[in-house]
Amino acid sequence: MILEVNKVTKTELIPLITQQAKTARQAILQMTTLSGSGHPGGSMSSIDMILSIYNTMRHDPKNPQWAERDRMVYSIGHISPAAYSSLGIMGYFPLDEAIALFRKYGSIFDGHVDREVPGVEWSSGNLGQGLSAATGFAISAKIRGLDYQSYVIMGDGEQQKGQISEARRFASKFKLTNLTAIIDYNQLQISGSIHDVMPQSIRQNWESDGWQVMEVSGHDIPQILDTLQEVQSAEKPVMILAHTTMGKGVSFMEDKAKYHGSTLSIEQCEEALKELDMPSELPKYQKMRAAFKANKDQHPKENQPNFDLKQGKPILYSSESDCRSAWGNAIVDLAKINRESSVPIVVVDCDLASSVKTTAFRDEFPERFLQSGIMEHHAAVMSGAISTTGIQCFWAEFGVFGIDETYNMQRLNDINRANLKTVLTHVGIDVGEDGKTHQCIDYISLVRNLFDTRIICPADANQTDRIIRWLIDKPGNYFVAMGRSKLPIIKDSENELFYGLDYRFEYGKADVLRTGKKATVFVCGTPAGRAVEAVDALRTEGTSLELVYVSCPLALESKMIAEAAKRGPIISIEDHSIHGGLGSSLAEALLDVKHRSRLTRIGVEAYPVSGTSEELYEAYQMDAASLIKRIKAAL
Repeated sequence: MILEVNKVTKTELIPLITQQAKTARQAILQMTTLSGSGHPGGSMSSIDMILSIYNTMRHDPKNPQWAERDRMVYSIGHISPAAYSSLGIMGYFPLDEAIALFRKYGSIFDGHVDREVPGVEWSSGNLGQGLSAATGFAISAKIRGLDYQSYVIMGDGEQQKGQISEARRFASKFKLTNLTAIIDYNQLQISGSIHDVMPQSIRQNWESDGWQVMEVSGHDIPQILDTLQEVQSAEKPVMILAHTTMGKGVSFMEDKAKYHGSTLSIEQCEEALKELDMPSELPKYQKMRAAFKANKDQHPKENQPNFDLKQGKPILYSSESDCRSAWGNAIVDLAKINRESSVPIVVVDCDLASSVKTTAFRDEFPERFLQSGIMEHHAAVMSGAISTTGIQCFWAEFGVFGIDETYNMQRLNDINRANLKTVLTHVGIDVGEDGKTHQCIDYISLVRNLFDTRIICPADANQTDRIIRWLIDKPGNYFVAMGRSKLPIIKDSENELFYGLDYRFEYGKADVLRTGKKATVFVCGTPAGRAVEAVDALRTEGTSLELVYVSCPLALESKMIAEAAKRGPIISIEDHSIHGGLGSSLAEALLDVKHRSRLTRIGVEAYPVSGTSEELYEAYQMDAASLIKRIKAAL
């Protein structure tokens, strides 16, 4: 704490924070009034706690990315006026800019806290996700041998969210004594009293999950400072339940649920500022706001981390194998090769290690294997946060849990420009007997909507190995999607391994498995071996087809598409819904080239049923025999 590091006494801090809080309330009222939107009430109830933390935590406004800084996460991102006011007061940027440009098009001061703002660690999503992110930062410190603290500001109504209980249990299991949650307990939410909207036992819930709970008056600065000092010696994760008043400081706003999300008029704002004994500077800020010119290039871009990790030597598979085993073998091999690296490799699991093939990693590197239990929402956000701290983090999960169930969490990772590698096993109808609820047939279409996240679908075990090795030193968010079953090893027309020792994976580069003249077949994912069998059979009948394997269905090469269109009909094959997958990518790509071609899409056209993988491929006409018939029909 700064109290210790800078020899600042409590006596000196109390008047400083008191004056800062008045300045912050002045800023909160003016910025929300100027923008005509925002959440002033909760910002004013939480500001005394927030400023007390900033004045006692380790951080450096001149070096916001200092590795040993304490972290502050805003789970209630709608109190951005409090966050921006505090950070401006601390010196991260001119406070005047935050006031004048709050929620203004083109500025960095979004309505909810955003990582583009210096000092903001995590862009907030919907309520309930901040504790998971703070947990990720806290456990990252332990993995990397750092002693920083992780704080998270939460709301009381937010405690109704289920993901919070997942994060609480995880933090307790891993003894994250460097994690502190602060709940702004003003007892009001949009619809009124939290006790009427959804009754809950907040303190008891946290205590039952193994946390130490401390209660304070959230406006009593001396008491807050004493509590923050006490937190430093806690032997459990700590939750501070801060009793506060909505709209604190302005009598006509206090304890009014209306001001959770309603702003003041100009006249009301000036009246409130008089009550705070603070001057109104609205005319100045109105001029600044009107003069501001949006520049799409002005937003800061965070430097991507340098994952200095070795790719090692490939593992070769010569007989039928499943891609998930190849992934498991590759990641433990990479961890061994990079054992002494300054960049830790971490694997997160949700009670599926034996199925997603990470038991070998778990046994070899138990301290870097994070067993999250059946808590996918928490695991997704926590893993994303970990991946922003200089750790190469992999989360291995079934497709339907890793993208369908947690789509919003993965969207938040995308917004936060995280570096998470999500390995999706058990995608498509290849999942088999588990049936439609577990057969993830939209893994490509969902990733399609994430602007800065990529997806890779390996053809066989050899390509899986190369993809994981290629990924090991890459920043950014990636999905690697694979089926459940053992697959044939892809071979070239000379019966040699196609993805042999000379093969180098390149994102966006498709692989020509067979050359041909009459038409082009594009295949993605688990049907690759069946497509090879079908195209080879047709070749013996005199039908020469080009067969292209697409591992990156959202990054097609326009030149290859144009050549295919000139060649003749195009057929797509994928263990995925015919909507939003490879077929849709080809349709879009064909619109961008001069030549036109007939496109036939082969994929899943309804929710599947239970059955073996072989039975389902036959039932949905994606086995080799059916592909031969369907390709002939397309020609």
